[in-house]
Amino acid sequence: MAASGGGSRVDNGYGSQQPRRRKGPGALATAYLVIYNVVMTAGWLVIAVGLVRAYLAKGSYHSLYYSIEKPLKFFQTGALLEILHCAFGIVPSSVVLTAFQVMSRVFLTWAVTHSVKEVQSEDSVLLFVVAWTVTEIIRYSFYTFSLLNHLPYLIKWARYTLFIVLYPMGVSGELLTIYAALPFVRQSGLYSISLPNEYNFSFDYYTFLILVMISYIPVFPQLYFHMLHQRRKVLSHTEEHKKPE
Repeated sequence: MAASGGGSRVDNGYGSQQPRRRKGPGALATAYLVIYNVVMTAGWLVIAVGLVRAYLAKGSYHSLYYSIEKPLKFFQTGALLEILHCAFGIVPSSVVLTAFQVMSRVFLTWAVTHSVKEVQSEDSVLLFVVAWTVTEIIRYSFYTFSLLNHLPYLIKWARYTLFIVLYPMGVSGELLTIYAALPFVRQSGLYSISLPNEYNFSFDYYTFLILVMISYIPVFPQLYFHMLHQRRKVLSHTEEHKKPE
């Protein structure tokens, strides 16, 4: 569950590789995917507007999470449908990789930020929320226009460029939020299971979160440099086609 920051979707997300040239989904599946991506784009736009309105009303960026908590949980959890899209073959992406990427964000949303109330006022939460929001608006817009065979170059450029800033920003916010949650998890024993018990099984959520943080170390550089490679590949390919013959 590492490195789920803005721009980290490798197979079917922001900053990912160029879509494979293969037969697309049928008419019914395409219509469904267009509706899904339009709804998700609108949802993340609602979150973006909510953040801006709350900032203007408060005059401060502190604790803006509370103004968009409900739509954030709803639309981030709605991304779980993407796992089913892969499982049913509606989109040509890896089920395992998609599940890993989606669940990492759902985990941070529910098992960290929602479960440890004390971290919700941390500025680090706003850091990854902003990164996710910009990322997802561009990503779902990209999918929508791609399905309609009318992809503006600006959206394509944004998808393969803004991750340069958004990915480190999102990862930093995620790591700082998990770190901020550690003392509260340790004190409360949240989600931990102690021995003895009838199942003869123990689990220390505090240690698990530390392992999650450590897992970012090998994963982040690999994904980041992979996306840089894909950016050069995709945008240079686009520029070649734009050159007059």
